[in-house]
Amino acid sequence: MTRKRLSFSERAESFSSAATIWAGTTGAQVTALAVAALWLVGGPWFGIERSWHLVFEPLTSFVPFLMVFLLQRSQNKDSMAVQLKLNELVAALEGASNGLIDVEDMSEEELKVIRAHYRRLATMAKKETEIGTSHSIEEAQARHSFKQKARARRP
Repeated sequence: MTRKRLSFSERAESFSSAATIWAGTTGAQVTALAVAALWLVGGPWFGIERSWHLVFEPLTSFVPFLMVFLLQRSQNKDSMAVQLKLNELVAALEGASNGLIDVEDMSEEELKVIRAHYRRLATMAKKETEIGTSHSIEEAQARHSFKQKARARRP
């Protein structure tokens, strides 16, 4: 059985996932604390304070620098997975506004327009006495208009 050779991107993703998972473990925290304790105690103990400091100072800058990129890659992947799941829910729900599918790809101005619509929806919902009376902006506006007309016709 031959194994498929992984591309650089696939190997980087695999490494990133493994490193991110490991970085969030108790073992990683204990290792970091142990290294810090050894650094603090070891230098003076062995009488190599200056060179000891010169060895560990770059490491204390380089490791967090790398971790930022590893964690960001993992966060991007998790965020994309959540967005895809939300897109599936919006697409599957009857009455949900399909205009919200891939909303994360919209510009900030487009998001502000949608936010304004939802604020209007929230304002209308606050006036309602029953919870869950509407499912989308369009439906809420239609129901709100219908109710206003019905109230206006009452004696």
